[in-house]
Amino acid sequence: MTKAKMSPTDVAGPAAAGIRLTIPAAAATVLGPDPEQKKILNRLKRAQGQLNAVIVAVEAGAHCKDIVTQLAAVSSALDKAGFVIVSKAMRQCLENPEQKDALTVDELEKLFLTLA
Repeated sequence: MTKAKMSPTDVAGPAAAGIRLTIPAAAATVLGPDPEQKKILNRLKRAQGQLNAVIVAVEAGAHCKDIVTQLAAVSSALDKAGFVIVSKAMRQCLENPEQKDALTVDELEKLFLTLA
């Protein structure tokens, strides 16, 4: 197997590559620190590791069946993380409908359908 070239994002994340991520205040509230956020981060990190494996497999000329199987795992992990995030937003809006940055039913539906 050949050694994969690593980019700055492989080592230290998007910030090392000069990518600036902006998170709206509403998203920060929805993703506040709690056990559920840890689950979301774990899913995203798992997807990141699987995506790195796909990249290495493509660079190494792996069999297409193995690449597609890993790619499906990445897609599934991302979908699950997205559904957990939308689910959390739904619960927060039900618990605190008067919250300043609460999403409307239409906004929640649009988020949900974006993942479908």
